[in-house]
Amino acid sequence: MTVIRLTRMGRNKKPFYRIVVTDSRKRRDSGWIESIGYFNPVSDPKVLKIDEERYNYWLSVGAKPSERVKKLAAQK
Repeated sequence: MTVIRLTRMGRNKKPFYRIVVTDSRKRRDSGWIESIGYFNPVSDPKVLKIDEERYNYWLSVGAKPSERVKKLAAQK
């Protein structure tokens, strides 16, 4: 199954997340199909960018967003 979830980037105590489309059987930070945005919770104000067109496309072909990605997309 294809999922839309966060993958962690950055360094210790300075997280940065990419919003990616990946196979649900893969690990959190392993290979992904497509990167569709990013989220930086450390900066002030917090930065969130999602490519809405690609997000909606992946939802239309059956990808399931994680709980956190659902919340972030609802904020946008």
